[in-house]
Formats: sequence, structure tokens, C-alpha cells
Amino acid sequence: MSKSVVYKHYQRALAQWPKDILRPDVSFQNAMQRRIDRRTTPSTGHREANVIANDALTTVPTPARFDEKAEMEQVNVLYSFLENRYTKKYPLSEHLMKPQSHPKYYDNLITELKEAPTRSWFQRQINKWKGSLRMT
Repeated sequence: MSKSVVYKHYQRALAQWPKDILRPDVSFQNAMQRRIDRRTTPSTGHREANVIANDALTTVPTPARFDEKAEMEQVNVLYSFLENRYTKKYPLSEHLMKPQSHPKYYDNLITELKEAPTRSWFQRQINKWKGSLRMT
């Protein structure tokens, strides 16, 4: 079975998706890959069935049919996030990024997020200790 155009676009978009350095064990790519595989693989012998549970007749729904147009729209959304279309279309003002109450907040946050994955256990414990002293 040849792979559809939608499947190939999904694969290309997920290959370009950045890795999460803060949570390497939680992968957006893997979650999306499972979803794509479920949606693009035709199910064999799966039909709507009636089930009786607790004396109530229920119907097990069949999986949604693969709609190539809708899937291409979702691929387009992935590409739009990869290309930062929304950041370019709706730029954040300097006033919003540097609030008067704490102008360095977002700069400090970005620095913290970049440093966090490379910290040693000891450095994490020191920062935890500093944080608890600051709160008291």
C-alpha cells in the first residue's frame, strides 16, 4: 500500500518539529505519529456493533472515515506553527513583553528555560532551596 500525500506531509512536518529539551520523555512527535497511524491505517473487520451492558443497549461507534481534505487542513496548521505564521501576523508589542512591574521577567524566563536541561542534580537542589527561602 502506498502512503498518501497527507501521510507524507505529516511525516515531513513532524521531522521538522523541534525536540522538547525540558521533557525529552514526552514527545509530541510520537503522540502525533500514533494518531496519524490510527487515522491512515484502514481497520480490518471493524464494524458497528450493538453491545448490551448493564441491561442497556449501546452502539459501539465505528472510527471516523479518513477525510483527506480535513487532514490536509490539520497538516497546514502544523506547518503554520513551524513557520511561526501567527507570531509574524500578530506580533507582540514591546509594552506587553516588558511589563512595568517586572521588565526583565520574560528575559529571565527564557534564560531559565535554556539553562534548566543542563543543570546538575546539585544545582537543581540549590535552586529549590533558594526558591523555598524566597517564599518564606
